[in-house]
Amino acid sequence: MEFDVFSALIFVGVIGITLYITYWASKRTSTASEFYTAGGSLTGWQNGLAIAGDYLSAASFLGIAGAISLNGFDGFYYSIGWLTAYLVVLFLIAEPLRNLGKYTMADMIGSRFSATKVRGAAALNTITIVIFYMIAQLVGAGALIKLLLGIDYWISVLIVGVMMSIYVLFGGMAATSWVQIVKAALLMAGTIIISFLVLLKFNFNMLDMFAQMSTATAHGESYLHSGVVYKNPFDLISVLIALILGTAGLPHILMRFFTVKDAKTARSSVIYAIWIIGIFYVMTIFLGFGAAKFVGADAIIAENAAGNMAAPMLAGVLGGNLLESFVAAVAFATILAVVAGLVLSGASAIAHDLYGQIIKKGKVTEKQQVNAARWAALGVSVFSILLALGSEKLNVAFLVSLAFCVAASANVPTILFTIYWKRFNTTGAVASMLTGLIVAVVLVAVSPNVINPVEGKAFFVGNPLFPFANPALISVPAGFLAAIVGTLLSSKKQDEKKFEEVHFQAQTGYRKLG
Repeated sequence: MEFDVFSALIFVGVIGITLYITYWASKRTSTASEFYTAGGSLTGWQNGLAIAGDYLSAASFLGIAGAISLNGFDGFYYSIGWLTAYLVVLFLIAEPLRNLGKYTMADMIGSRFSATKVRGAAALNTITIVIFYMIAQLVGAGALIKLLLGIDYWISVLIVGVMMSIYVLFGGMAATSWVQIVKAALLMAGTIIISFLVLLKFNFNMLDMFAQMSTATAHGESYLHSGVVYKNPFDLISVLIALILGTAGLPHILMRFFTVKDAKTARSSVIYAIWIIGIFYVMTIFLGFGAAKFVGADAIIAENAAGNMAAPMLAGVLGGNLLESFVAAVAFATILAVVAGLVLSGASAIAHDLYGQIIKKGKVTEKQQVNAARWAALGVSVFSILLALGSEKLNVAFLVSLAFCVAASANVPTILFTIYWKRFNTTGAVASMLTGLIVAVVLVAVSPNVINPVEGKAFFVGNPLFPFANPALISVPAGFLAAIVGTLLSSKKQDEKKFEEVHFQAQTGYRKLG
């Protein structure tokens, strides 16, 4: 696309808004509570929008649109899985988490198990998930700025890295939250406009749209049915397990429930988020179909092999350079907001859990903890950037699904058993978190997305040792099984009175019985 003055103004305007929010928030961020959770000051609708902003990442906007445009119904599985996932969060996680935690997921688990090894394992999981997720966002950002500005991928990744570091270092959670709120509103506006234009092309006739799409791509009728990508049903089941359970273990999403004053507000936050996210994911059908029909698979792949630029390219075809510039700028703001939340959750795990609670044993001042978080944020940013530089050809929706797999395998079993299983103990918690993490990461490392016989499809050329693209079918049961076996084989008995106190607090918000 040609880069003109209007494109520059739109792009700079969106970035300027986010930087002003960061400046405003920096004046209100001095304590650890303000840095990590915005002082618990967000209302239900504000946090709902922020959750949606956090959740509707590069994978949702860029990755799913590309996946649907190239693979049809198989790409829409991401929309189905990620939307369904919030029902798990709403009914099982949101309220107990808000009642038990303070800043991080490890705080919630630590309310029942005080052992440092439990907190350390939780922090390790958080950092690993953040890195996987960050790579996806940075890959999307690099491809996006390359399309918008015509500059090299590696320079694009560095630009995003600098911007996200500014948000977190100076504004903390307040800046991150309000950037996500603004970005969610802009993203919904852009998606509605594109969807309207796509439907206009089909004369608002949904039946005609599906009829035309059955012959619009090289896949033919198969485009509208499952099987283009997931020819093995077990591979599909594995991906869906990761998508549906993963959200409940994502550290940057779980942190959002600490930014409100109580559990009731946390519940309302999720309800607002579900409505926003649900409407968006329905519209991904129009983004994907529109790109396949009016841009074409060849043009999409020529711009980015993984299809990550399908949505901005569709905006250009339907609305010209102005709409493409707006959509690209909003997508860039989308990535900036999400990576800021990821950096903050990773920094929280390092500064609050590892440094503050394990190394300093809780004897740390507010100033020391905030300073440690800022240094940790810088470290997470640099490490993620280095990894993203070698991941340009990978689809961002796939990369995020791997982060969901680790979250579902390593965190979800421990979170659920901490809240609901009386006999669960320290050994079971550590065994679950480490087993889920190790099994997921090892199987990913030997999967077709890392080792592939087709050159250019993965990091290495060769035959994969594990057949599935996503290992959740194996790693999630492994996490649950390790929790059960570790608990039953441990000689240490869990204090049942402690469970009763934690269970009561999880359901009511009160910290003591009676």
